[in-house]
Amino acid sequence: MLNIVLFGPPGAGKGTQSEKIIEKYHLTHLSTGDLFRKHLGEGTDLGKLARKYMDEGRLVPDEVVIGMVEDKINSTADTNGFIFDGFPRTVAQAEALDAMMTKNNLRISGMIALDVAEEILKERIRERGKTSGRADDQDEAKIATRIKVYLDETLPVAAYYEKQGKFTKINGVGSIEGIFDNISTVMDGYSS
Repeated sequence: MLNIVLFGPPGAGKGTQSEKIIEKYHLTHLSTGDLFRKHLGEGTDLGKLARKYMDEGRLVPDEVVIGMVEDKINSTADTNGFIFDGFPRTVAQAEALDAMMTKNNLRISGMIALDVAEEILKERIRERGKTSGRADDQDEAKIATRIKVYLDETLPVAAYYEKQGKFTKINGVGSIEGIFDNISTVMDGYSS
């Protein structure tokens, strides 16, 4: 089973490449944003717990998020694996994810990080903002903040997987197909 963490800053092309990976390798997309919407919308126990923290203006604890991830994994049959999108965002989440995966006799195959220079990221996000409708894709200060948060808080997750020998950096600049070919080469190495 292939379990991939697709990693990179805002504007790196994760969404585009994620779709291509899912199509080629028949993986299940696992986005914490989607999981939150599902659990909150359905009023599950995990959703109610998350709502309690959110209503108090607090971050939802990692154990609740991991519970949602575990629920998705356990309720998904007939998959070749999972592609984690936007998760884990911190080293603590990566450690909790590893512990949960081990408990379920699974493991993260690897992390693929899309590497893109900051100026190109800003340009891509501004361009995406013309059609995305997202306010944080159109405001220069918010774009800069999102990239800074990624560099300060999320980038250490790459070092966590690198220590495990599971980290591969891919140049995220070039044609969509060219970048995907490079990702495919890495992914094919996981399954051999």
